[in-house]
Amino acid sequence: MIDLMSGLLAVLSGAVLGLFYYAGLWFTLRRLPEQTHPALWVFGSFTLRLAVSMTGFYFILGPDRHLPRLGVALLAFIATRVLLTRRLRPVVEPRS
Repeated sequence: MIDLMSGLLAVLSGAVLGLFYYAGLWFTLRRLPEQTHPALWVFGSFTLRLAVSMTGFYFILGPDRHLPRLGVALLAFIATRVLLTRRLRPVVEPRS
């Protein structure tokens, strides 16, 4: 039961980290044209997203350094990317 709960928590945590990372990337790219210093904007966003994600994965790994739990969280992180990519895809309007 404890192992199942740990796995579910890893999936949820990986999905939340993925949502933060990729939604932050989407937000950054949407706001990029209106920025006066776009390189600084992209670099700052990347640094923040990477720092939060790496810290989250470090805590998911835990003090016992349980690699399967980290693997499950990484899979959830990638699955979140796939889902957000499909969800946030630009809509192409048909030509008349």
